[in-house]
Amino acid sequence: MTREQKYQAFRALHERQGAFVIPNPWDAGTARILTALGFEALATTSAGYAFSVGRLDSSSALTREGILQNAGSIVDATDLPVSADLEEGFGRSPETCAQTIRLATEVGLAGGSIEDATGNPGDPIFDFPLAVERVAAAAESAHACKFLLTARAENFLHGRPDLGDTIRRLQAFAQAGADVLYAPGLPGLEAIREVCASVSKPVNVVMGFQGAIFSVEQLAALGVKRISVGGSLARAALGAFMRAAREVKEKGTFTYAADALPYTAARAYMAAGKR
Repeated sequence: MTREQKYQAFRALHERQGAFVIPNPWDAGTARILTALGFEALATTSAGYAFSVGRLDSSSALTREGILQNAGSIVDATDLPVSADLEEGFGRSPETCAQTIRLATEVGLAGGSIEDATGNPGDPIFDFPLAVERVAAAAESAHACKFLLTARAENFLHGRPDLGDTIRRLQAFAQAGADVLYAPGLPGLEAIREVCASVSKPVNVVMGFQGAIFSVEQLAALGVKRISVGGSLARAALGAFMRAAREVKEKGTFTYAADALPYTAARAYMAAGKR
């Protein structure tokens, strides 16, 4: 499929009834596996990518070039639409956000997200007017390029559990042209329900954090359209890696191999992952 065809397929997923899961590979190999398993779209994870290259998951530690290179390798590994975690747009100015969207389309992405987190622990969230301007600039670029824009309100990930302000931001982002809305870290089902009821655009919710875990059925009933898993698949893989490595180091045994993906199966996924 062409990039525009992938964009149209991605948009259609957000327009049909019910919720869909968009899992997050962190490299080409995991993208091939998730494609072969039958998912309908994929999303990159800045955390998974950061861990794979030995860096912190932050806009100060990750470059736009690196993020887009990783996203491009995932795009090349699958025929599915891919949406990218584009951090805060890799710059404060609305113009930089718009440029990031244009560059994202050049690597074949069908969509991506821009967040309102600054990357500055002392002042973690962009002021409301600038946050909206940044989304508006990104949306103008996205619509011109046929790119599905997700706008993220990051209050709950940065010690600001203000549901009212989060909803106000999401509503303003929708008015500014965002196609999908996302507030990671919402505290429970009632907060998710209130967000979905308060906005007119599709809502993404992330699962895989520690704490309450809700099913696709539960989230769909609240009005959630899209469910991502962020860096949790990457962390699950690292958890298995750590258990295996500790067994070897601390016990001198190798029983972990019984649970490992067989070599022949891994080869088959690499061959079949791109349809």
